[in-house]
Parts: sequence; structure tokens; C-alpha cells
Amino acid sequence: MKTIAIILAGGVGKRMGGTIPKQFLNLNGKPIIAYTIDNFQRCDVVDGVLVVCVKDWIPELRRIVNEFQLSKVQWVVEGGDTSHDSTRNGVFALRHVLEKDDFVIIHDAARPILPQQAILEMMTVAKKYGNASLAIPCHETLIYTDDQASGTSQLDRSKIMRIQTPQTYQYGSILKLYEQADADNLHDFIYADLVAVHYGMRVYFSKGFTNNIKITKGEDLSLCKALMQFSEKELYSL
Repeated sequence: MKTIAIILAGGVGKRMGGTIPKQFLNLNGKPIIAYTIDNFQRCDVVDGVLVVCVKDWIPELRRIVNEFQLSKVQWVVEGGDTSHDSTRNGVFALRHVLEKDDFVIIHDAARPILPQQAILEMMTVAKKYGNASLAIPCHETLIYTDDQASGTSQLDRSKIMRIQTPQTYQYGSILKLYEQADADNLHDFIYADLVAVHYGMRVYFSKGFTNNIKITKGEDLSLCKALMQFSEKELYSL
């Protein structure tokens, strides 16, 4: 049984400003995407890595792979017009690589903090149920809004989970989901989990963690630098 990690690096990072996609920004002298890939490079349960990349940045990605000796990167695929399309491109590219009982791990390139234990626990859940996603309970009070300026009703936070990446799926099931979405001309799902629930699949949770931040805005870089001073054990338990 094989497990391949799909790293989504197809975004251009408009919310960050500037001209460099956020996944290629430097953090303590090392590109963010290099940290992200290295988390899977070091993981014994991961057999290979496929990166879905912004077209114009593929040469830079290859340079980074060589510089940091990220030997598990075996495939580089061009990103799509949407996050959904980028994930689809990665899933479809593995059609002749994986069997239906193999697994894919889908992860954001801009989430560089990922302890090994989080990956291992996720894979344990996925092998039991066929899929697994890092998720954390919601502790904040939730108010429903239809205009982003006001609200009139409360949501039950005990019935809410905050989904993160990585997300893992048995390959046969995730391939079928994305083939169906393509047939239905649907392209706006942000995550694989949303495709799954749209088509009636139950998604299963593994332990997420609040330090699994996605670098989206400028201030996230400072937070990420601070968090990287902690050990993986500390980050996973904080």
C-alpha cells in the first residue's frame, strides 16, 4: 500500500500583497514550502510527494527541491484556476501511479508546522475509516450572519468542528469524488472534505492543533517564526 502527499502550492497569495506567492516567502532563511515538504520527507509512512504549483514558479520549486534535497518530490503538476482545480489536477495525475486502496494526503503548502505525530495519528484514522482530516473543536461563541455585519441566531458550537489540512483519503474514493465534481462542472470547493460531504460521504476527524496555522497575511509570518522555536511535541500539545 502506497501513500502519496499532494502539496497544494497553486495559489498566488493575493492577500499577502507583494509579488511572491506566500509559499515561496522565506522564513528564517528557508522557503515556507521547503518546511512543508520536509515534514513529509521525514515521515516514514509517506512514499512520495506531488506538488501542485503555480506555473511560473515551477522552475523555482525545482531549485528548492534540489537545494534542500527533498528527494521524495517525484511529480510537479501545474495548478488550476481554483483551489479545487489544483487539488483535482494532483489527484488525476496519480491515476497511473496509485491503486484504489492506496492513500493520498492533501496539504496546504502554506501550513509549514506539522508534527510527525499528527501525520501518524491521521493515517491511523484513515486506515480504519477510509479518510481522516485534522480537526479541532470550536470553543468560541458562534453567531450566524447573512451580511457579515450583524447576526440574529446562535450556532451550537458543540456540533461544529474546524477542519484543517492535511486531509487523507483512500485513492479510489477521492478519485471518484473529483471525477463526479468534474462531470457536474463544479469547481469552487475549497477542500476535499467539502467535495466529500457534498456527495454524501461522512468525513472522519483526527486530532488537529491550534498551531497548525495557514500563512495568509503578513502578520502570520511573525507568529510562525515564534512557533518554530518550540519542539514538535510542544506544538502538538499546546
